[in-house]
Amino acid sequence: MYQIDKTTNSITALSAKGFGALGFNERAHLQEWIAKCPECLGEELLILAKEFDGFDETKERLDLLALDKQGGLVVIENKLDDSGRDVVWQALKYASYCSSLSKSQIVGIHQSYLAKNGGGDAQERIEDFLDKEDFENVILNSGNDQRIILVAANFRKEVTSTVLWLLQHGIRLQCIRATAFDNGGQLFLNMEQIIPTPEAEDFMIGVAEKEKEQQSTERSLVKREKLRLAFWEQTLAALEKAGVTLYSNVSPSKDHWLHAGSGLNGAPFTMIFSHKEARVEHSLGRGNKEENKWLFDRLHEQKDAIEADFGAPLEWRRLDDKKTSRIRYWKEFDGYDQEKWPEMIEWLTKHVKQLEKAFGGRLKPLGQKLKAEFNSTGAFQEEVEG
Repeated sequence: MYQIDKTTNSITALSAKGFGALGFNERAHLQEWIAKCPECLGEELLILAKEFDGFDETKERLDLLALDKQGGLVVIENKLDDSGRDVVWQALKYASYCSSLSKSQIVGIHQSYLAKNGGGDAQERIEDFLDKEDFENVILNSGNDQRIILVAANFRKEVTSTVLWLLQHGIRLQCIRATAFDNGGQLFLNMEQIIPTPEAEDFMIGVAEKEKEQQSTERSLVKREKLRLAFWEQTLAALEKAGVTLYSNVSPSKDHWLHAGSGLNGAPFTMIFSHKEARVEHSLGRGNKEENKWLFDRLHEQKDAIEADFGAPLEWRRLDDKKTSRIRYWKEFDGYDQEKWPEMIEWLTKHVKQLEKAFGGRLKPLGQKLKAEFNSTGAFQEEVEG
């Protein structure tokens, strides 16, 4: 930090001093300065408590507990001239203790603090700070997003390294360097956020949130894949027991669908297992759109006879804007409720058997007609599956 001399148009370096050398200590001075002027940390904060020791079954004391403008709790730990090795661990413990504080507990904590520091109504103070008119609509300490601010004159490498690692894993920490300057008896205090840098903070929060969302999605995907694999194992065993040979050469899958050949290339019989339903389907998905629509139309001409063989009305989806056409039958189930699986499997076993009965004998003749229809254009695919 420099002092500007307008007369000589020059600057003079101010002398940085250790707080201890100036006769200051952590609790009586640095902590008090922040409590009286929390804006020095670079944002608007409401100090809820000082030297808070209300943690169950522990005698530990949190330097300062604050509230930010979003209603989130902020743990502030002060270390005078040296951060020490254990400040991160200490602050994480306090944040974990605070994570369970309810709205009424937070009001009580602040009311106790006000009673010792000039009085006032905690609920009104919190309402005013958050710009809320109705306390019922105030949300405090939502989720597990408690923040940590570490203040010290110097941060050890083991502290900064740990903080940077935690930031990458979505834990919101800030390191603020407090520096005292002496200029001929005039004392100055500079508070500078060094981790993360203010310019990088929004970016790092965004990256952390994205990674958290991605990890959650990946965990959910793995869970769903295991669920599907278990479901198809049970379904294939039930088909074999029921004498349904359609899926004899098919292995369980992690996908939500399971195909079986129909005798016509690109036109499988399919069972679908999803969160909301079970479904059987005859899909027409050959490489040529015109062939699929031709097959759909020829089958649709036999709609009444096919549905009579199947035993129920089917949903016929020509899907003119897509290459594939589908004919399907479905029923709502909660697929993630494993107690419903026996009912779902019984339903699929019955209806995939009926699907094969309704379409199986009609596909080979249609395949021969399809070959004659499209052979001259060169668009035809071999109708018999390998």
